[in-house]
Amino acid sequence: MKNNNNTVWIVLGLVIVALVLFFAFRNKSGQSDQSATDNDSAVVEPSEDLSDGSVNVGAPAASLSYAQALVKYKDARIQLDEMCQATPNRATYKNGATIMIDNRSHLGRTLKIGGPLTIKPWSFKLVKLSTPTVPATWLIDCDTRQNVGTILIQK
Repeated sequence: MKNNNNTVWIVLGLVIVALVLFFAFRNKSGQSDQSATDNDSAVVEPSEDLSDGSVNVGAPAASLSYAQALVKYKDARIQLDEMCQATPNRATYKNGATIMIDNRSHLGRTLKIGGPLTIKPWSFKLVKLSTPTVPATWLIDCDTRQNVGTILIQK
């Protein structure tokens, strides 16, 4: 009976250590994890992401708010959700068009759309679609997910 009692304590200790490690690595970025309820009640004003890889066309970035970008790029926007899924997942644009990539997640995203770029949480980037050969098909990769969307570039 004493052996069984020791085994229970050892297993319980291992479970506690595993849980501590899980939560430590889950929040390793130092940011707290927000539940869907917390996100629903939060008011977040996204802005243009000015980090490397951003393409700002036209007005200076400071003068283009998220609301203005939504209006300006209403027909040229690809939205990424919390699961890194693109909406629309298939789109067609003209060569040289500028589109809005809209990150609707509390996580920063690493994308590949003709080339690599990153987008901060709750932010957006403007991307100019330019290719020497048309028609061209560009696949969208988001973080570890591949082919979450397709962009067809035409004349």
